[in-house]
Amino acid sequence: MPIDESRAFIPVRIAVLTISDTRGLAEDRSGDTLIERLEKAGHILAARSIERDDKLAIVARLHAWIDDGQIDVILTTGGTGVTGRDVTPEALAQVQDKEIPGFGELFRWLSFQTIGTSTIQSRATACVARGTYIFALPGSTGAVKDAWDGILLSQLDSRFRPCNFVELMPRLMER
Repeated sequence: MPIDESRAFIPVRIAVLTISDTRGLAEDRSGDTLIERLEKAGHILAARSIERDDKLAIVARLHAWIDDGQIDVILTTGGTGVTGRDVTPEALAQVQDKEIPGFGELFRWLSFQTIGTSTIQSRATACVARGTYIFALPGSTGAVKDAWDGILLSQLDSRFRPCNFVELMPRLMER
């Protein structure tokens, strides 16, 4: 896909939230992978945290980051499966203004190329909440690589044509 080199690159301030009952920062390979990729792309790590698979705790963290003027995008990793503890999509549903259904659809299509029909177990999703983009990714390093490399790298690049999420940021709060 085309990058228009005549346009200026605009770094985006991104927060990374890992959702896990079992991982701490030392074991958070998916969070590390996202941070490595977003910084390599020229973006800014605005915040990083780990929350347990607890819907109320996730919602509280999301609200705090959505209201933080220094955060443009939130990337979550983990909690998008179908088990009883997987509540990330439900947490996003509590904060979102608008769902971005194409993100989950495209993620599963890309993931199918790697893991086949197992991708059906992912409930990866995305939304806009009070002017902040939120992308909920599965917890595996392979999944975050698929999502970043296949979707977010280009959509969070202000030079990507024909359109990208960054150029829409000033208009997200329009009424």
